[in-house]
Amino acid sequence: MSAILETRDLRREFGALVAVADMSVEVEQGSLHSIIGPNGAGKTTFFNLVSGTLPATSGRVFYKGDDITELPVYKTIHRGIGRSFQITNIFPNLTVHENIRLACQAMGGDSFKLFRSHRRFTGYLERTGEVLEQVGLTSRALQLARTLPHGDQRKLELGMILAPDPEVLMLDEPTAGMAAEQVPELMSLIQQIQESGSKTVVLVEHNMNVVMRVSDRITVMHQGSKLAEGTPEEIAANDAVRTAYLGELYEEGTAS
Repeated sequence: MSAILETRDLRREFGALVAVADMSVEVEQGSLHSIIGPNGAGKTTFFNLVSGTLPATSGRVFYKGDDITELPVYKTIHRGIGRSFQITNIFPNLTVHENIRLACQAMGGDSFKLFRSHRRFTGYLERTGEVLEQVGLTSRALQLARTLPHGDQRKLELGMILAPDPEVLMLDEPTAGMAAEQVPELMSLIQQIQESGSKTVVLVEHNMNVVMRVSDRITVMHQGSKLAEGTPEEIAANDAVRTAYLGELYEEGTAS
């Protein structure tokens, strides 16, 4: 497999604080690649740099061989990179269907034609139905998003990311705030989407049981730098990682 997403010496400084220090990572196409480390390790900042949410101090980001370092987030989305956030990002007073439809419409260039009947956008409606089925929310399509259980709100957010059919899904703490019994269902859904749609998933996650079970490859961050990288088996056997992180994180369980 070849790298679909790559960073070279990616760095972000906030004054004297180095949040991300010269991170070089290759994400193989079609893989599920997890980024782990305790709070303050720089994982979300790294995500922000890759997705275009935050400009890099130095270093480069490449997507399918093209340099996208300077692209703002809306352009990286159009290139094929979808990104979620730790806090659920939905329209609470719209229905589930409307949330997905607007996400489809925004990518089709009709995002500001809000007073035109949505029935004219047949293609968007068809895609909305496909996404609702994909994330298991068809039966809740007419329900207001704010009335959904938290786990289903996470599914809805995933559906909004999937609406434009991105090649890369960047998921920042997708299980944050979820009850333990809800986590396996969401992660199973993410795996199904990855495998059936040939998607690449980049995952930041604190739940080490989840990370070890679903990841093809894991990058461990420590104080903004890459401490280790490898398969789940290699990471679990790495003395430096085990000493510095795994014992602590396993004890924390699903704490974020």
